[in-house]
Amino acid sequence: MQFYPEGRLLASPENTAALQSLPALTEAMREGRILEARAAMCDSAHNLWVDFPCMRGMIPREEGALGIREGSVRDIAILSRVNRPVSFMVRDFFRDPDGRLTALLSRRDAQEICTREYLAKLAPGDVIDARVTHLEPFGVFADIGCGVSSLLPIDAISVSRIEHPRERFQPGMDIRAVVKSKEGGRITLSHKELLGTWQENASRFRAGETVGGVIRSIENYGVFVELAPNLAGLAELKEHIYPGQQASVFIKSILPSRMKIKLIIIETFDSEPSRPAPPEYFFEGGHLDEFVYSPEGSDKYIAVTF
Repeated sequence: MQFYPEGRLLASPENTAALQSLPALTEAMREGRILEARAAMCDSAHNLWVDFPCMRGMIPREEGALGIREGSVRDIAILSRVNRPVSFMVRDFFRDPDGRLTALLSRRDAQEICTREYLAKLAPGDVIDARVTHLEPFGVFADIGCGVSSLLPIDAISVSRIEHPRERFQPGMDIRAVVKSKEGGRITLSHKELLGTWQENASRFRAGETVGGVIRSIENYGVFVELAPNLAGLAELKEHIYPGQQASVFIKSILPSRMKIKLIIIETFDSEPSRPAPPEYFFEGGHLDEFVYSPEGSDKYIAVTF
């Protein structure tokens, strides 16, 4: 069985077919399959309701997520699913007070099997699919399977430091991430190792070019300008600039041995916030033992070992 962030199964032919009729739902229940549908509402008792073509389904409050029953997860985890896809397994069927046949569902069951058969087997360095669920100043929460959430800290998003995760991501964005650590059942993610080494990023630029960038920080010895999420150059100081501004910069030189790109700021300007573009990944494999950021022969050696 494969496990995905919520929403990935929603439009699949197999999932769509399973929701069409009582026999199809019964077969899915017998086979122990994970299905998905969009939550239509949450009632006053915090039960989630979904609508199938053939009937309604109910996810009781305590079956809404791992931790609800134990009190370690707040009910906002259920309320926030309204109008969004939810994973579940079919437990049974019952008649509501009006005599309508209703499917009894459990999102918790889907999360338990996902945790046991997939997440528990992950190891540091494994590269997995994730879906951004919400952003906080300190990082990103991402669904790594059936609605199970994991934290991607802000300093692990990219080599170039950012003020807020919204500069890189938006809720609902599908990303890839690296398992950074596992502690007490909690998985922490990293992302910057997939965005390319210094050399891979620097090879896209040439001395003499004028390119776009973002002012990231202003120090007494110069201005750091982001050229790519995993690459920044150092420009000479200039008046009336500040972090967050867009910039056009002239590339004076690229020095792999010193891991430096020297820039001259031509112009800076403010721009309206825009939707971040999907990340561009340099690494497409399924596992990383080590990520060496610094170029071969450089005076510096920067690496991450998993």
